Amino acid sequence: MGLLNIIRRMHLRQKLSLREIARRTGLSRNTVTKHLAADTVEPKFATPERPSKLDPFAEKLAGWLKTEAGKSRKQRRTLKQLHADLVALGFTGSYGRVAAFARHWRADRQREQQTTGRGTFVPLTFRPGEAFQFDWSEDYAVLGGERTKLQVAHIKLSHSRAFLVRAYLLQTHEMLFDAHWHGFRVFGGVPGRGIYDNMKTAVDRVGRGKERQVNMRFLAMTNHYVFEPEFCNPAAGWEKGQVEKNVRDSRHQLLQGMPDFPGLPALNAWLEQRCLELWRETAHGTLPGTVADVWAEEQAALMPLPVAFDGFVELSKRVSPTCLISFERNRYSVPASFANRPVSLRIYPDRLVVAAEGNILCEHARLIQRGHHLPTRTIYDWRHYLAVIQRKPGALRNGAPFVELPPAFRHLQEQMLRRPGGDREMVDILALVLQHDEEAVLAAVELALSEGVATKTHVLNLLHRLIDGKTTSPDIDTPQALTLRREPKANVGRYDGLRAQIAGGRHAS
Repeated sequence: MGLLNIIRRMHLRQKLSLREIARRTGLSRNTVTKHLAADTVEPKFATPERPSKLDPFAEKLAGWLKTEAGKSRKQRRTLKQLHADLVALGFTGSYGRVAAFARHWRADRQREQQTTGRGTFVPLTFRPGEAFQFDWSEDYAVLGGERTKLQVAHIKLSHSRAFLVRAYLLQTHEMLFDAHWHGFRVFGGVPGRGIYDNMKTAVDRVGRGKERQVNMRFLAMTNHYVFEPEFCNPAAGWEKGQVEKNVRDSRHQLLQGMPDFPGLPALNAWLEQRCLELWRETAHGTLPGTVADVWAEEQAALMPLPVAFDGFVELSKRVSPTCLISFERNRYSVPASFANRPVSLRIYPDRLVVAAEGNILCEHARLIQRGHHLPTRTIYDWRHYLAVIQRKPGALRNGAPFVELPPAFRHLQEQMLRRPGGDREMVDILALVLQHDEEAVLAAVELALSEGVATKTHVLNLLHRLIDGKTTSPDIDTPQALTLRREPKANVGRYDGLRAQIAGGRHAS
């Protein structure tokens, strides 16, 4: 390169002839002419193509290297093992040739990952009220002193970047519907579009391109809140990158280091309050002001919030002869009049509602047990079995549903079962809750126990007096109209006066 610079300087600046340049440099005139005619500033040397013994095995070796790269470090084959495997296939070259090929392959792969392998994206912008993004994540929290695995719902407005994080135990339809309601409630309205991945609770089947077979129950929810669902391409999380980033940020801002909670309601109340605080603390980044400032302006573009979607999942169940239905490994009682009959079970995030013939039969708090090692539990309502014990009063003594009777009923039962016929009388007293307010019946039982007269007749008398609004005190208040005008006097002389009026002055006897 230095000699080429000398030749160009002699020719262009010193204006020497080709003969003089050749004499001073010791090169032939043909060589000097060739360098000047090429009009280059640095020499180029052609590398001859030489065949390698590894060429027939290059594709095989590249495939092996790609496979080994996907394995853990302890499970990968070394280059010496790969060389030995190639030798077994007929390769006659050296280990150095294999090592050089591997170095070039790894360099090319790293270069690809740092450039086109990382992908190319277009920045997105959203109008106020245009869209929101939704996603799930898995995290842990301490609930009731036990470390619990949670399914965390993230919902975020695309324009203002206001977000809500809410925790559940499952990723089922009823949890999804509940998360949307609370998100729209906190945002103060409903955007025009919702952006999702292809979660199973929303998409039954993924078709070609953007074709989706949307779940009918999920579609009913979108129709209720009047927004259009939009689904990302498979394995294309960047299409809802805002909420994906929110999943990562929430772990550091909310979930890591949070206190212990007695249950999910307390946890979700704390999460909602922390999200609102973060709105006021976090700068929007693109628009001036905080997230809370931009959200306040976006509210006008949101559709007014309708009533909450009745987001239950309905299943058909058959009631057993013991008046029970099974759900999620647990059993729940149903009124005895529907034993051995089909009913409809409506599943909500926090409760179960049993319906039949267009009427609501009963409702139970939902019990979710994550561990399969936990025993099956049965949730009774003793009122559901009153019709049975009226025909079989003897079942009251050891009936499992009646273990959880109120303390006043339990105390009364202990006293009444000591005497003959106490079973029947206790059943009749319990059956009073079917016609009267249960609190009134309990009050009558407590009064009867406090007065020491634990009988059916006395309880009925006290109950009727309570219902009629009359006092139950034994003291009688005399009306003022019955007050005596002349108070009687204790005078024994008046008796002697009566004796004098009798013939002979003697007693009538």
